[in-house]
Amino acid sequence: MLVYPQRLHLDLFDASVDMVDGRESEAKVFHYGSISLIVEPCRSAHLKAMEVAKESGALLSYDPNLRLPLWPSADEARKQILSIWDKADIIKVSDVELEFLTGSNKIDDETAMKLWRPNLTLLLITLGEKGSMYYTKYFHGSVDAFHVNTVDTTGAGDSFVGALLCKIVEDPTILENESKLREVLKFANACGAITTTKKGAIPALPTEAEVLALINGA
Repeated sequence: MLVYPQRLHLDLFDASVDMVDGRESEAKVFHYGSISLIVEPCRSAHLKAMEVAKESGALLSYDPNLRLPLWPSADEARKQILSIWDKADIIKVSDVELEFLTGSNKIDDETAMKLWRPNLTLLLITLGEKGSMYYTKYFHGSVDAFHVNTVDTTGAGDSFVGALLCKIVEDPTILENESKLREVLKFANACGAITTTKKGAIPALPTEAEVLALINGA
């Protein structure tokens, strides 16, 4: 579990099985990106970790976190990012990544659904100051953002995802209840917004009290 002192406790686990004494880990979520897919042996290790996590019952959460300069080409990045698309339970992409992966400059339901797969439980599109869009097998919609004085956007997406996964670990029924999901996404949007008001990623993560203050004051 990743824990930031006096800040949000992000229940993100490196899902694995304890091969020493045969005990399964207590991992609930395995969260990963796409950068480790670029070269070996990281790619093989990444794929194995996903396999073990799935077998141990962990939720697989994927944030491509596109960093084009690290890839040999845009085509290779797109190919490899989508190569593991059908393995995840939850996928979060930004508006920029939505355009990159679909080839469309439109941000709407039709474009977003091009990234939908039957295996998915939740697909999220983050839109910066415009909030976020969500899609499940049973419902979809959008949640508005919080308007703040932005200083640095570094870490905003990580803060959003961390808050979301933390809440899902606490209550998995969130994924089946639209009203609960909307409340959680509102909380996650607030986390992301506050993170942009300070420089840096980890130092900018908000406390829960700060998040609730923003929500209640909105």
